[in-house]
Amino acid sequence: MLSIWERQSFLHADIIIIGGGILGLSTACSIKEQHPERSVLVLERGIFPAGASTKNAGFACFGSLTELVADAAVLGEAKMLELVEKRWRGLALLDQRLGEEAMDYQHHGGFELLTEAQMGIHKHTDLINQLLFSLFQMEVFHSAPSKITEFGFNKEIVKDIVFNPFEAQLDTGKMMKALIAKTHSLGVEILTGAEVDAVHATGVRVEVEVRDGQNHLQFTANRVAVCTNAFLPRLFPQMNVRPGRGQVLITKPIPNLRLKGTFHYDEGFYYFRNYNGRVLFGGGRNLDLDTEATTEFERNEFILNDLKEKLATIILPNIPHEIDYTWQGIMGFGPLKFPFIEMPQPNVFAALGCNGMGVALSSLLGEELAEMITGN
Repeated sequence: MLSIWERQSFLHADIIIIGGGILGLSTACSIKEQHPERSVLVLERGIFPAGASTKNAGFACFGSLTELVADAAVLGEAKMLELVEKRWRGLALLDQRLGEEAMDYQHHGGFELLTEAQMGIHKHTDLINQLLFSLFQMEVFHSAPSKITEFGFNKEIVKDIVFNPFEAQLDTGKMMKALIAKTHSLGVEILTGAEVDAVHATGVRVEVEVRDGQNHLQFTANRVAVCTNAFLPRLFPQMNVRPGRGQVLITKPIPNLRLKGTFHYDEGFYYFRNYNGRVLFGGGRNLDLDTEATTEFERNEFILNDLKEKLATIILPNIPHEIDYTWQGIMGFGPLKFPFIEMPQPNVFAALGCNGMGVALSSLLGEELAEMITGN
């Protein structure tokens, strides 16, 4: 049974946000920055955010050359450019909110590895650079074949490297701790261990049913924002979002590791970087899309073996290394690459579809969601 104090002080807020990851906390910050008088409560089911917010590779990126060429072919050039702009503006807002030092934000650029079969991508470089010039005021993508030797990649497989000076990297753990601290400093309440079972819009208010161990609690709010991304169908099965699990491994420290920057391979399906003298390497979801369309945190040995093979033959040829451990993150994918906001019930707003670009998109998407939920 709840005490009178718990009933009076903890169960109601002007706005409840379900999901304490990058998107949920960014939305909370934007609401309080715009309306400090509103009470905002964040409900998170885990001790750490349950999706990919504390499990991603820490890339501050907006798309590799091959990825943007593929996007332009599917979405059209104008939509591809709009998507890049959203990612770039989102990264700027994240930087503005937290500051580079707090996130260990490092500007080493980004690199994409090209095989012989991908060398034809260069015929698109001038067009992509022309399209991006309006955002960056200079050419973004440059061929840099000398980097193959500099970084020690397998020359039999890697035939060129495309350099992007605007890409950066950050420490995901430091970024999330700074975002949590920022959210608290604005007066937002965050409750972890709060498993949301259902959301009901009753007309004048929204009821949120929560499990806390053996307790079943009912929170109420004037409006609710659902920021659970891939886990959204658990509450609203009709929402068009598909989960995508990402497999990640990290090596033990490697002496004199030459990698510096963020690296992409195969249209961004593979990604790796140097983290404190270790190689952090993830991806390969495209090898087994159906199996990886899940919200279960489980190893996929087929993909992990592929990562280990590429690590040994492409990234670290003839360099002794050991795998330290692996983990998984769960992303959410919409029907197109654009994130979007819908209202599954009156006064209930759901933001979804960051499509593996949560670091870049969440701050801007959270700001747009805050404006909608507060009626701006």
